[in-house]
Amino acid sequence: MATPEERPRILMLWSVPRARSTAVFRMMCERGDVTAVFEPFSCLANFGVSDIGEVSVHGEREALAALRGLGQRCTVFVKDTTENRYPGVLADEAFLARDARHAFLIRHPRETIASCHALNPGIGYDQIGFEALHELFTVVRQRSGETPVVIDAEDLMADPEGIIRAYCARMDITFRAGALAWRPETRKEWLPTREWHRDVSASSGFEVLTKKAYPDITASPVLHGYMRRSLPYYEELRSLRVQVNRSRTARWPDRLS
Repeated sequence: MATPEERPRILMLWSVPRARSTAVFRMMCERGDVTAVFEPFSCLANFGVSDIGEVSVHGEREALAALRGLGQRCTVFVKDTTENRYPGVLADEAFLARDARHAFLIRHPRETIASCHALNPGIGYDQIGFEALHELFTVVRQRSGETPVVIDAEDLMADPEGIIRAYCARMDITFRAGALAWRPETRKEWLPTREWHRDVSASSGFEVLTKKAYPDITASPVLHGYMRRSLPYYEELRSLRVQVNRSRTARWPDRLS
């Protein structure tokens, strides 16, 4: 069995779409001490190929192997979204339990669905991602024996320093206050899906640049149905989220017995 020092240093952030995950990715790039990988499994599902380090992969098993290889050489931060289900990841017990540390990012379905629909009016329920995110969270929890980190995007935007401090502590990495600010830019990692990342490209930190005038999704039977189906998954995960008090002391769910 590999010792902790021998295991890959892979930090996974799984998120529903439109939950500020690209802003977290941008922050991790700013740190300078991790190699950041952008949506490798989503790219595979959508485009059939993904670049991980200097390697191009064409399947989930190849992607997992490439991440492990990269993680042997450096600390790797991976952000991905769950508008797709990833059976290869779900079947890899070692990756879920030991070879990576997993965190989950959520946002209220009302906001997620409205934001997704604004960019893709034909979006389907599965692409909203809550059911797949919840399934992945549940499997990680079962395999690892502990409750993974859950962050609510609302909390993150209200107190970036407190939430990121708590995240870093749980992931066993140093908190770097300077990484909370960055220069606006469109990074090459998200060029294939740049339309979805315009806000973070124009941002310089965890900030809401403009208040979006999204339509009321309850006026649409289809979108309202998506929200009703997604809410139980969101609410369960939200009940397990990290909470930070005024002294920036984090409260975590109890470890599973």
